[in-house]
Parts: sequence; C-alpha cells; structure tokens
Amino acid sequence: MNGAVLTPGVASLVLFFIFFALMVVRVPVAFALGLACLPILLIEPRLSAMMLMSETFNAYNSFILLAVPFFLLTANLMNVGGITDRLLLLSRTMVGHFPGGLAQINVVLSLFFAGISGSSTADAASQSKIFIEAQRREGYHDSFSVAITAVSSVLAVIIPPSILMIVWGGVLSVSIGALFLAGIVPGLLLVGVQMATVHAYAKSRGYPTYPRATFIEFLKSAAVSVPALMTPVIIIGGKIFGWFTATESAAVAVLYAGALSIFVYREIDFKGVLHAFSDTGKFSAVTLFCVGTASAFGWLMAYYKIPEALLSGVSGWGMGWATTGLFISFVFLVVGCFLDAIPAIIIVGTILQPIAAAAHIDPVHFAMIGIVSLAFGLVTPPYGLCLMICCRIADMRLSQALKDVMLMLLPMIGVLVLIIVWPQLVLFLPGLVSPEFLK
Repeated sequence: MNGAVLTPGVASLVLFFIFFALMVVRVPVAFALGLACLPILLIEPRLSAMMLMSETFNAYNSFILLAVPFFLLTANLMNVGGITDRLLLLSRTMVGHFPGGLAQINVVLSLFFAGISGSSTADAASQSKIFIEAQRREGYHDSFSVAITAVSSVLAVIIPPSILMIVWGGVLSVSIGALFLAGIVPGLLLVGVQMATVHAYAKSRGYPTYPRATFIEFLKSAAVSVPALMTPVIIIGGKIFGWFTATESAAVAVLYAGALSIFVYREIDFKGVLHAFSDTGKFSAVTLFCVGTASAFGWLMAYYKIPEALLSGVSGWGMGWATTGLFISFVFLVVGCFLDAIPAIIIVGTILQPIAAAAHIDPVHFAMIGIVSLAFGLVTPPYGLCLMICCRIADMRLSQALKDVMLMLLPMIGVLVLIIVWPQLVLFLPGLVSPEFLK
C-alpha cells in the first residue's frame, strides 16, 4: 500500500474520530473535514501538510462547479427583482382555496423556486422570511410553520436544476441531463404528499382558507408569471437538447433572471444587485469550500484504500438490487444527519457506487436514491441546515419544531421507498427523452 505507515483501519479511525470530535464541538463541517486530514498528512512520511492545500484546490479545477454560484445568483436575483412576488401571487390563485391555504402556497412556491434556484438553503432562507411571520398572523402554530417551510425547501435539490445533481454528475460521471429529467417525477410526488400533509393538519387544527380565486384572476397572475416560469424550461431544455452545458445553462439563467428583473418587472435597483451578489458570494464560498476539503478527505480515503476495506464486508451479504437500494438509502439518510450533502456525495457516494453497480442498479437510479435521501438530511438533526435556518428566522429552538418535521417526513420516506422499489419512476423520463442517457 505505497509503503504507508498506517493501516486502512487505523487511518479511517483517525480520520472519522477527529472529524466527529470536531463536529461535536461545533467546528463547521468544511473546517472539520480539512483538520481531520492534517494528523495523517503529518504522520505519513510520503505525505505532507501541503497536500491538504493542493488536493483542496485540485477539486476546484472543474468547469462544472461554476454552475453553483450562477444558480445561487439566479435565486437571489429572483428575490430582489420581483420574480418571487409574481410566483407567490400565482401560487395564491392556484391553491389558496385549499385547506391551510397559506401553507399550501408555501409548498407550491417552493416547487416554482426549486425549478430556478437549485439550492435548498436559499429556498429556506427566502421562504422563511416570506411565510413564517405571515402564518403566525393567521393563527398557524410556530412549529408547523417552521416545519413545512423547512421540509418544502428540500424540493430545491430534487427538482431540476439542482446543485446536488450537478455535483453528483461531475464527481461520479453521470449525465446531468439524465439527472435533471430523473428528478421531475420524484419531486412532483413529494409536492403531492406535502400538500396532502398540510391538508390533514389544516383539517385537524382548523387553519384558515382563502376564498377561491376566479379564473380571470388566475389567468392574469399566470400571464404575469409566464416569463419567470420559462426559466426552468430554458435551463433544463437547453441542457437536455444540448444547446449548452450545465455551467452554461446556469449562466444563461443569471442573464435571463437579470433581464426579467431589469427590463420586464423593473423592480431591481443598484442596491438590490449588490445585495444579490453579496449573498451569492457568501453561500458560494461555504458550498465550494465544502467541496474542496471533502475532496481532500476523499483523496486520503482512496490513498489508504478505505472504501475497498469497507466494501469487502458488505459485498459478502449477497443482497438483491432492491435490498441494496434500501441499504444505500439508509446509509445516506444516516450520513445526511451529520454531514452536508456535497461532501457526503464526494465521500460516501464514491464508496457506495461499486455496491450499486454490483447489484445492477442504474447509475441514474442510484443517484436519485442518494440525492433524495441526502435531501432529508437538510431537515434532520443534528445537522439539519435548512431546519436550523428556519428556526433561526422564527426565533425558536430546533427541538420545538422537531415533532412536526418528523411527522411530515413519514409520507416523504414512503415516496423514497417507492422510488427504490419502482425504478421506472426515476428512469421513465430519461429513457423516453434520451435513452442514451441510461446504461
């Protein structure tokens, strides 16, 4: 093993013990991943501490990662340019008359937002500012308001375009166009179960309902919103039909959102542009720093052949494809509770990929199992980044919203199981539009 001093077992013990110890004392995930690598780099005579820097920056030598800040900038331009307000009005005319009208609007707006931004954290931040206080005024319980806002925000990484899909496609060499198509049906199913959950809550707790909008009101709001709704069509269609790459589609989305805000809706000003760029810089720095340190962590695991050591035990279990899919989902669900989705893809996704291949699980199907499972980790403690964002904006403790979050996740886990045991839910659209996407 390249004359390494440490065995795979000892190296993995050091890496993960230091990482989780740092997490316990609340060191940010990106820093914890990098710091966990340092002791081994100093111990091994053939390695050096400078390799942490070099491997981190090697991860950034990827054209596809430029899509991350572009999609975040698109979302921020939507918020300051009046696009979100138009989509909110359209959601109101569509589902405001359903039981729990404001919460139903929350879910549908997350669906629209997901088709443009690709970021659950951006969705959680913007939706919390819009809905939590408004739901308080209408008599909704705080725990319910925070839970539905956090849970609906996970749609942004499942419904295309998704930053997780872009990272997964780049790291594990899967067609991003196929992933964009594969996320549509699971995303819509999750929207359906979330709206059904809101309906059940509203009926049992007597949450208010808005008067039904007239058809004329719906047509007016739809007409105003059509330019905004064209954004996901341009992004996804352009990628699928080969008009531009994932990175180029993200850049086109920025230009389109900017043009809408400046020339069509005319609500953006210079201060708003500065705010959009500032927020984009902050979110992008955190996301991409995680990519870099996770790549260094993953490189060390590969150096010691830790994935092979882990897989040697699992491969002997003799699991079928369905059982393997459930096992993969369980691993991602557990990892997602402790680790951000992007480093989880880089570290855990590469470990589980051979297991999925051995069980003859299609790479696109494997990707969607992993992405949906990791999406749930955005609202499950102790990590639960989207839930923490919503609780912070609502000024309440995370534990107060946890019961409602868990209740809302139950039907969503049912959708995840359905995705695992019925692969065509994921593979139907990619196979229909471009069969060459699938193996």
